[in-house]
Amino acid sequence: MDHISSVDPEVAAALSAELERQRNNLILIASENFASRAVMEAQGSVMTNKYAEGYPGRRYYRGTSCVDIAECLAIDRCKELFGAEHVNVQPHSGTQANMAAYFAVLKPGDVIMGMNLSHGGHLSHGSPINFSGKMYKIVQYGVSKDTERLDYSEMLDIARNSKPKLIVVGASAYPRLIDFKVVREIADEVGAMVMADVAHIAGLIAAGAHPSPVPYSDIVTTTTHKTLRGPRGAIIMCKQELAQAVDRNVFPGTQGGPFMHAIAAKAVAFKEALTQEFRDYQFQVVKNAQALAARLIEQDFNLVSGGTDNHLMLVKLIKEGITGKDADETLERAGITLNKNMIPFDPSTPFITSGIRIGTPAVTTRGMKEKEMAEIADMITTVLRDIKNETTIRSVRSQVLDLCNQFPLYPDLQ
Repeated sequence: MDHISSVDPEVAAALSAELERQRNNLILIASENFASRAVMEAQGSVMTNKYAEGYPGRRYYRGTSCVDIAECLAIDRCKELFGAEHVNVQPHSGTQANMAAYFAVLKPGDVIMGMNLSHGGHLSHGSPINFSGKMYKIVQYGVSKDTERLDYSEMLDIARNSKPKLIVVGASAYPRLIDFKVVREIADEVGAMVMADVAHIAGLIAAGAHPSPVPYSDIVTTTTHKTLRGPRGAIIMCKQELAQAVDRNVFPGTQGGPFMHAIAAKAVAFKEALTQEFRDYQFQVVKNAQALAARLIEQDFNLVSGGTDNHLMLVKLIKEGITGKDADETLERAGITLNKNMIPFDPSTPFITSGIRIGTPAVTTRGMKEKEMAEIADMITTVLRDIKNETTIRSVRSQVLDLCNQFPLYPDLQ
């Protein structure tokens, strides 16, 4: 921080404050995690200076031999990690990866069948305010009202009626395992392709803690942060026959020069993800989520689908008479950072919501286990059961600080 402090003390102060915020709060946002020092060093490296439009061995600029090494390492490690035939590591974000994937196999106006956003889907799976909902005809599927789980028989009926060109499967707020094999069977019956967006569960898949979509999908997209614990960015995996179309629609189709510093950091993250330590971590993420969910259920909270199989859970707050907005704002003041979230068939709006989403990747990275999950669930309960009591909020804030101090974050980072 020495150079930043002397050049730009205002930004340096913001960075220092952000480090302290991460250290002193329980980060339970399901899409957030803590990258390793090695990943952050790669992302903050001299590769940020290099333009490298094109692909390894086929660049539009000179001086790319070193960045070619980094990109090839990222590609080869990702192939090994997921068992993919072809990998493009250049997408800047998950939505841009999805855009390039759509462009590779669809024409404007084609039918996409995607998961309803309010049931746990993602904006780029067909929301009318997103490019996907504007460019393509969207048919939505969701969860059963009775089970709050994906209803594959209903998916089949919808697919038979709508004849989609592409079925998109994956979610940003779905707490159960996804049966990619069944989705493939549905797609085959109606002549559709399958794209799996596994941004949230990629780390679990890499470790074998969640079934893989790779054998059953034509295209798989994912971000590289979240459970994968890498830098902010994305990748596309696909069958070999789609490789050329995917590559062309990343560059030059939707992006210019790749972020070579981010690609170097992706390579580091993929190497870390190939270790036994990473695999053990992912299974602990799931154990922690299930322990936290079980404790909340013991405390008489209702969870969407009654629990979780992965890294996140959705807590319904209708019975408590609390909005998701009030819950996440108050919990943040107590040092517990999570997010308001729509629940299936939510009577509220996306800005207010009737639920909260809780994830365990970040606290698991800090080394917390089932015992701490029970403590965290009790802290959440204490605040939500006495949400207007400032003394209660301050008391829980103190407990949070004590717990965070037991599991230091980046202790050698100044």
